[in-house]
Amino acid sequence: MEERHGAAAESGFAGVPRSLWVEEPAKRYRLPDPVRTAAVRAVIFMAVTLIQAMVAFLSTLAGSWLAFPMVLSSVASTVLATWGVLDVWVTRQVWVQRHGVVSSPSSTARELRRERRRARRAARRERRDAARIRGAVTP
Repeated sequence: MEERHGAAAESGFAGVPRSLWVEEPAKRYRLPDPVRTAAVRAVIFMAVTLIQAMVAFLSTLAGSWLAFPMVLSSVASTVLATWGVLDVWVTRQVWVQRHGVVSSPSSTARELRRERRRARRAARRERRDAARIRGAVTP
């Protein structure tokens, strides 16, 4: 009997290659579309603000005429970036109010459910065993 090595051995089938990755369920849910859109907008605002602040700083160091307009636009961009972050927060709150959230039960509620489930299984098992015993005794 020959031994198989490599991908064919790992997949369990000869000639069937092993996949490159295994899909795993997401640990967290995706953001809702409106919230994700607001978040992308806020990130773009913040990136532009940081670039403008850097250009304003370097222009000031170089003594360029561009320094003053860039400082003014950086101040305006900072206000815009702050608005963008607040927009994400407000959009998320509105979405949660309108659509609700997926609530996960607390650990105590989960434990109570487990106990009830165990009790039901035990009762079923006892009934099944009692029925089996009666069936074996009766001729």
